[in-house]
Amino acid sequence: QVQLVESGGGLVQAGGSLRLSCAASGCTFSNYVMGWFLQAPGKEREFLATISRSGDTTYYADSVKGRFTISRDNANNTVYLQMNSLKPEYTAVYYCAASSRLGTIAFRGSQYNYWGQGTQVTVSS
Repeated sequence: QVQLVESGGGLVQAGGSLRLSCAASGCTFSNYVMGWFLQAPGKEREFLATISRSGDTTYYADSVKGRFTISRDNANNTVYLQMNSLKPEYTAVYYCAASSRLGTIAFRGSQYNYWGQGTQVTVSS
C-alpha cells in the first residue's frame, strides 16, 4: 500500500517562499512518476509540476514556471516542491501524487494512482 505524506505547509507572506516535502512509503519510490497539485476552496484541483522516475525530466504548469521547482530524492523516498515568490492566489491545499502508469511524466490528475492527504498553504497579502 503506497502512502504519501506531505509536510512543509503553513502561513507565508506574499513574495515569500516555502518548501513542501512528500514522503513515500510502501513502494519502490523510483518506480513512480511524482506530481504536485493544488486545490483552492471551491475550485477544481490544479496541476503544478511533475517529475520523472529518475528525476531528469520535469514539467510545470505555465503559471508556476520559473517560480516553483520540483525535485526528488530517490534514496530517501521524498519529492519536494520549492515555491518562491508566492502570491495570495496560491492559498490552497497542496497534494502530492504518485503514478505507476506508463509515461515519463504525468500532468493529469487521472494519471495518478495514489494521493497524499494534503498540506495547507496560506499566503497572506
